[in-house]
Amino acid sequence: MSIPLTSPAPFSAEKSAGLELKGISKAFGQVQALSNVDLHVAPGEILAVLGDNGAGKSTLIKTISGVYRPDRGTIRVGGVEKTFHSPADARDAGVATVFQDLALVEVLDVATNMYIGQLPKRGWFVDRAKIERDTRALLDDLKVTVKSVKTPIGMLSGGQRQIVAIARAMRTGASVVLLDEPTAALGVKETAHAANLIRSLRDRGAAVICISHDIGFVFDIADRAQVMRLGQTAGIRKIAETDRNDIIGLITGAHRHG
Repeated sequence: MSIPLTSPAPFSAEKSAGLELKGISKAFGQVQALSNVDLHVAPGEILAVLGDNGAGKSTLIKTISGVYRPDRGTIRVGGVEKTFHSPADARDAGVATVFQDLALVEVLDVATNMYIGQLPKRGWFVDRAKIERDTRALLDDLKVTVKSVKTPIGMLSGGQRQIVAIARAMRTGASVVLLDEPTAALGVKETAHAANLIRSLRDRGAAVICISHDIGFVFDIADRAQVMRLGQTAGIRKIAETDRNDIIGLITGAHRHG
């Protein structure tokens, strides 16, 4: 099957949100983890990033989220060039990341985890009533099954934790959301729920990047797929114009970019 390659469209500075990377490179000693990588995702779009182990996916997401600084290249959020010295800089720019380890504090309850780093105050004290009320309203709106927002995160199932982490990203109102293997530990029902939450992010106008090994999940939720191989972009496809064999060929190197 011959399928046309789609190149990233020019990013418009007039857009109110969205993400663009140009020429991103990152090395660790003699290991070139990323080499001249371009990427763009528009508001209201889900871009899946796929690739085998060592393809550069983790380095890419950590570079976007401020964990790593690129050696070369530029990052633009909403058309504005940004330099991230830390994950806090990325969050301040409207980039929310849900890593595989979720960054949830198991001994704290759901409501507190939802507001970590942004706890609202009432005078000198944390406004517990507000965070519990707002968390309950958000979870109910998203149809997230958590009996009590006072439940410690450590008491939840793996699927519930993942969905709470995605809900937290939604609560921040971030313009760019990065999801690192969001279905890795989920069952069929929980995967379907996570997919609905990710579509909700897109429908609310966020630019969503989803790192995933699950090709079936990618074809279910994504608008486009960008395949990484050996630290470079192997190919970019519109999901409506490709198939699984083509994506697998890009991952394995059987198909070449261009």
